[in-house]
Amino acid sequence: MTHEDREHYAKKHPPDRKVNTDIDKAVRDRTSNNEISCAAAFGIVNDLNTSPDEVGFTVDSLEVTITKCQLGLFGYGKGKKVIKPAETMAKDLEQAIVESLADERLTCKTAWEISERFGIKKMEVASDCEALQVKIYSCQLGAF
Repeated sequence: MTHEDREHYAKKHPPDRKVNTDIDKAVRDRTSNNEISCAAAFGIVNDLNTSPDEVGFTVDSLEVTITKCQLGLFGYGKGKKVIKPAETMAKDLEQAIVESLADERLTCKTAWEISERFGIKKMEVASDCEALQVKIYSCQLGAF
């Protein structure tokens, strides 16, 4: 999405795609100041047993901004990320990240899976990626 398209999120999707009314209601209920946190969006994913893509589409359709990325990559004041490169990293964690790369990048979903597998916070994985100069891409909600 280009800078000019910012806050015109619905344009990312085909005009004939329809919003699920249950997801629409859940997003509206958890939106404040036209924003929804990543955690709240994933709460909807879990509560309604739906896909992150479907919730992300609904968020976009409502022109709601996603904030506070659970990987720390955006939505923390003026769109800034809050993560810093890790100072130290376990070798097995580094190996898991490196072995999971696709085109020298790591998907958001894979970063979450690594977090789960190692029992660490998602932001710790992102911090390790920063230290390795690995870009995380393909937001599960479609934000990036």
